[in-house]
Amino acid sequence: MFGRALAVMAALLMMPATNAQDVSHPILLVPDRVFDGVDPKPHEGWKVLVEGEKIVAAGPDVTAPVGSETIALPGTTLMPGLIDLHVHLFLHPYDETSWNDQVVTEPLALRTARAVAAARATLAAGFTTVRDLGTEGALDADAGLKAAIAQGIVPGPRLLIANRALVATGAYGPKGYAFEVPQGAEEVSGVEGVVAGVRRQIARGADWVKFYADYRWGPGEPSRATFSQEELAAGIAAAHDAGRKVAVHASTPEGMRRAILAGADTIEHGNDGTAEVFALMKARGVAYCPTLAASDAIAHYAGWNGVAPEPAAIAAKRASFAAARKAGVQMCAGGDTGVFAHGRNAREIELMAEWGLGPVQALIVATSGNAAILGWQDRIGAVRPGLAADLIAVDGDPTKDIAAIERVSLVLKAGKRFDSLR
Repeated sequence: MFGRALAVMAALLMMPATNAQDVSHPILLVPDRVFDGVDPKPHEGWKVLVEGEKIVAAGPDVTAPVGSETIALPGTTLMPGLIDLHVHLFLHPYDETSWNDQVVTEPLALRTARAVAAARATLAAGFTTVRDLGTEGALDADAGLKAAIAQGIVPGPRLLIANRALVATGAYGPKGYAFEVPQGAEEVSGVEGVVAGVRRQIARGADWVKFYADYRWGPGEPSRATFSQEELAAGIAAAHDAGRKVAVHASTPEGMRRAILAGADTIEHGNDGTAEVFALMKARGVAYCPTLAASDAIAHYAGWNGVAPEPAAIAAKRASFAAARKAGVQMCAGGDTGVFAHGRNAREIELMAEWGLGPVQALIVATSGNAAILGWQDRIGAVRPGLAADLIAVDGDPTKDIAAIERVSLVLKAGKRFDSLR
């Protein structure tokens, strides 16, 4: 089935390569300013020189070598390509089709074609690296999509994948059918079963392993812890032994506590996180991916108009985000894109800024901060010689107006231009 899906993807979307402009000569980029992803203050008058896939120089006195191309970018800020650490390329907005119907009724080939389009939209929006945290019933199709992007068959961001998330047997969905239906993740139970599940995902190509530490056991029920402490600890240890980091879906204080003590690298959502839990995260060095944009989108789908009075879920999310900031937890930018439209990934960064982080810190989180969480700070996430030439230009100054990150005028990934995707 997976092979057929990849064949359909290649046949339908094998355009003149990836719409990337291959560049064989050095490029000198001349914006009004450079935000380097680390320094809170933009560098006025800086220029950046790119050769091949790398940044080779950045500063006010950089000059164009013989044979280079100079690209003037008046009115713009040049900055590192943005990084989204929580996407689902194989999902599309829930106000178009419910999650249950996507998993149960949409053919794998259709979902794969949608994922190709989603990857394209993501890169066009200036997100040059993403972490996809589960195919949600699309089997191992993320491995094929990652390969297609890497081989230049289709355009898309640098892709880190989790294949199928791991859930406790009986805890996930879809549910409520009178017959067996495909599940949105792989079910495992017991220490041995959990460890075996981790190793299966890694064998299928997982760069990260994802667990669900809590979920709704039945429709209408609140979330409750699913895996035991022993199961989580064994699974996370197995992933770490294999050199893989672990993301854990956890919304409840107990689910979060178990995941933190088990050694999780990132906690996703944390809707009901408490001061005590966030203090534990800070002490253990666990990063927090709050997925504010998903909560915002779901509230809008339910009829909220975006102004007061806020739904209870939004008020709770604001409170948990504030508690995490107060505790000094390392923040991760990732909006659970797929719940809302791909290409609108910037919504998470904008909400993080609006809800108290401020534009500069939100931008640092979405660039060098996210790169550090990946362990890729020596590859991406900053404008620095030796790093990958993953660069975007945006109209205006996003350190003053965070919405500027939606006004992307130039996209480079590994030194190749992808502006024509827009």
